[in-house]
Amino acid sequence: MQTNRLKFALRRYWANERINYCIRVLIALVGVALPCWYFQATTEVTPLVLGIIAAALAETDDNLSGRLKALAMTLICFMIAAFSIELLFDLPWLFAIGLFSSTFGFIMLGAVGARYASIAFASLLLAVYTMLGAANSPNLWYQPMLLLAGASWYGFLSISWQLLWPNHPVQQSLAAVFSEFSDYLDCKSRLFDPISNLNPQPLRLAAASQNARVVTALNKAKATLLSRARRGQPNQSGDKFLQIYFLAQDIHERASSSHYRYQDLAAAFQRSDVLFRFQRLLTHQAQACRDISYALAMGKPYRHSADSVKALDELHEALLYLKNQHHPEWRSYLSQLEYLFQNLATVERQLSNVSNPDVAQTGSDTELADTEARNMPARWARLKSQLKPDSMLFRHAIRMAVALTVGYGCIQALDLERGYWILLTTLFVCQPNYGATRQKLVQRVVGTLAGLLIGMPLLYLFPGQEGQLVLMVLAGVLFFAFRTVRYDLATGFITLLVLFCFNQLGEGYAVILPRLGDTLLGCLLAVLAVSFILPDWQAKRLHKVMAAAIATNRDYLGQIIGQYRIGKKDSLSYRIARREAHNTDAQLSTAISNMLAEPGRYRMATEESFRFLTLNHAMLSYISALGAHRTRLDDEHTHSLVAQAHRQIHVHLDCLAEQLSGNHCVQAPDSDLVLEQRLAQWRDEDNTSVRMVLQQLHLIQRMLPELHSLANKLAARTRKDAQPPAFSDQPGQA
Repeated sequence: MQTNRLKFALRRYWANERINYCIRVLIALVGVALPCWYFQATTEVTPLVLGIIAAALAETDDNLSGRLKALAMTLICFMIAAFSIELLFDLPWLFAIGLFSSTFGFIMLGAVGARYASIAFASLLLAVYTMLGAANSPNLWYQPMLLLAGASWYGFLSISWQLLWPNHPVQQSLAAVFSEFSDYLDCKSRLFDPISNLNPQPLRLAAASQNARVVTALNKAKATLLSRARRGQPNQSGDKFLQIYFLAQDIHERASSSHYRYQDLAAAFQRSDVLFRFQRLLTHQAQACRDISYALAMGKPYRHSADSVKALDELHEALLYLKNQHHPEWRSYLSQLEYLFQNLATVERQLSNVSNPDVAQTGSDTELADTEARNMPARWARLKSQLKPDSMLFRHAIRMAVALTVGYGCIQALDLERGYWILLTTLFVCQPNYGATRQKLVQRVVGTLAGLLIGMPLLYLFPGQEGQLVLMVLAGVLFFAFRTVRYDLATGFITLLVLFCFNQLGEGYAVILPRLGDTLLGCLLAVLAVSFILPDWQAKRLHKVMAAAIATNRDYLGQIIGQYRIGKKDSLSYRIARREAHNTDAQLSTAISNMLAEPGRYRMATEESFRFLTLNHAMLSYISALGAHRTRLDDEHTHSLVAQAHRQIHVHLDCLAEQLSGNHCVQAPDSDLVLEQRLAQWRDEDNTSVRMVLQQLHLIQRMLPELHSLANKLAARTRKDAQPPAFSDQPGQA
């Protein structure tokens, strides 16, 4: 029994993505620390360890051939970075020119794809690591070869990991999707509080924020699956995981659906327990998602809980009871609850089929949209498309290049012997936007100070090489353990590692005060750069993000309406439109959050922005409900009405997208009031699908006036010469 518990605990820890990553780093660090200790190679351990750290930061998930190509490119970039530093180190003017051009070039390399961005950052990091030891390097080859040796050793481990556990990243990415789903369903369940005067906006904002995390997890899972596919088609071994991914997409569409205004439902049923039962079902489904996440991470089959099924049955009985009361005022509301019940019943069926995804019938089109640049012309086209002043990547590249070059100028002007920590700090702290830079700055300073304060007594307590090597390895592992979740702790551990590394060279205490001073100066340069060098204030870009969100909602709705004519089909074009709509909704949420982190004088129209986010997310939810219930409608009269309503909505959304993109005030297109009345009233003989389509289109139409009003207010607030619109504002509902 004790042995089984131990095995289970080890398996659970092994399934944790961060722990798995840290084990790899631990093996790599021990693999250089032990030989260096055995052979008394005190000067060699530092560049070997730094090479491992740079290679681990450059690592991205891919299949075997992709990892081999990425490792080759990483080593080539590392070699260019290290040798160029050694060659130009004693030529300050050429060094400054090379630093500027190489920084700009490496950052722009990120335009090709995420893998190249990681390699580019790690290459810049390795260049700074080379600067730190260049003064003590006995020859041109010594330090670059040791750095490359450390990077190659970690690359060998990474490839070996891929050979031994090829599906582990796929399992982890899908587990992360269902983990985020569970939190999203919990957010949605709070909308079913049957209280009077329910204000859904804060709950909608929380759901939008969590939806952004779900979208990020889905995108990561897609990239992981795509890296193991050829031309977008899965291989046979990954087919099950691909089906689970498509299942997750379908669950996401249904979970993000809204079938009616929650405040109206709360008011109508505040004396009934039916909304509590909806809330209870969502809570059980959230727990089911957590169980699925755990099963996927552990590589175990998932067994669906009977509690969730029981909650669904009890909800069905509660709905039947309300129907049998025959209250006329409940008739329309019960129809909404019926749609919602059908949707959640399908989610329940999808969750129960996770262990047998083929049963769920996710569709015959299993092609993934491959957005990676696979050849040189495509890569060059991507790079060229970003070489313009309004590109965020271009502006960040210029900003970083100037900041690092100015930092190097400070080192030369002040004759700082160990001043290259300034560049290292600037590289880590300077982010593409002000909010992220400010957050990194605080964490960097706190972490560095804590690391130095802890490091001083540790150097005294462990003066021997053996103890310091052990602490160095532990600090390196803990840096990677906390790098993505607690950057302040990660900075503290990497500071300890650096102290122990330099103590191997007899300079442990000597770097403490310079390290703190250089950190503060590097942070100052990062803040000045992000504030004054081609700054990207979110308020000035927000209208374009809003325009993209409206445009993708329009395209998603167009894909859905077409399928009410031909029948449900999860085609590649449909899935792309759906994913883009959720991506832009997530980008809008992130942009508004970033704006709030910027100085007050650069924030603009905060309340209007939050209201716009609420309405956009509500619109996406209404559209998702149409997508979740796609079916073929045969009645020509209904098709005519749906097509007419869609054309009117399309015109409004086109106008909104153009208005927001240009950031100007315009008069909203005229609306057909007769059409709106026809959408609001359906016939009793209409089937469930017809009523649901007309209802959702009516809900979308009701929010269009307020969206136009908000777009005009935003334009008036952000354009000083603009006058407030003279036409009336008719607030919509969400």
